[in-house]
Amino acid sequence: MFKMYSTDIETNITTETKEYMRGNWINMVSPSDEEIKTVCENINIQEDFIRYALDPEEKARIDIEDDDNTILFIIDTPIMGIEYGAKVYSTIPIGVIFVRDDYIITVSLNKNPILESLVKNKMKTIVTYKKSRMLLQIMYSNSEMFLNLLKKINKETEIAENVLKNSMKNKELLKLLSLEKGLVYFTTSLKSNEVVMEKTMRGNLIKLYEEDEDILEDSIIENKQAIEMAKIYRDILASTMDAYASIISNNLNGVMKYLTSITIILAIPTMIASYWGMNVGVPLQNSPFGFILIVFFSLLIGIIASIWLKKKGMLD
Repeated sequence: MFKMYSTDIETNITTETKEYMRGNWINMVSPSDEEIKTVCENINIQEDFIRYALDPEEKARIDIEDDDNTILFIIDTPIMGIEYGAKVYSTIPIGVIFVRDDYIITVSLNKNPILESLVKNKMKTIVTYKKSRMLLQIMYSNSEMFLNLLKKINKETEIAENVLKNSMKNKELLKLLSLEKGLVYFTTSLKSNEVVMEKTMRGNLIKLYEEDEDILEDSIIENKQAIEMAKIYRDILASTMDAYASIISNNLNGVMKYLTSITIILAIPTMIASYWGMNVGVPLQNSPFGFILIVFFSLLIGIIASIWLKKKGMLD
């Protein structure tokens, strides 16, 4: 679907519109082929510019088409989804297209909290004919969202660690693995976004006023902070996973050692009973106390073996 918004120059009030006018903001969310074709025909741009942002594997970058004076900004944004009842963190691209000095188009594959927030607060914060300002607001909101989700990942990591301290569950280990995977996506996307921001700052691609430059600088700072946080959390999570892997391995070794010791102890009376159960002449076979003596002897040997294994640390 897609919707168009326009800000009145005199009142600065933003409203939804059906008419293609200079200064419009066109917000496209998972558009159909027919919708893409309709928009491109009405504003005279190539369909590829819109389709690039609909590729979930597309990385953050800037693409310039000099022939029709169109600039495409692709920015990676963080998302939180649910898979098999567990939270999963990943990133998807959104496209911001400057069509000459006439339109600004935002394109996303799915509903995006950043664009939804812009739509929700359009009456207060959005001026559709200030395209550069809108782009920078999206960049700044995107950096803030990365920071917020990174804090959530850190909190979930702490919860999983507390559970693992009391019980080594595969569920919690898999959760840590999923969080680590999310941090990898975040780190890669944040670095790509940083390149886009830096190029926007120094490339003279769009007209920036002094206030715009301040917003962009703040966005870059927030993005750098998110990169550092993601790196720190990722290192902590990796070391935590390694530590718990070692703990699980040591626990397994301890269990195997204990079971081996128990097997040795139980094997002693079994072995003695096997000898006296042979169909040949054996000592005490005619003694009325033979059974009691054999049982006592088996228990004595078992106790001695237990004490020896205990001293060797095999029954700890």
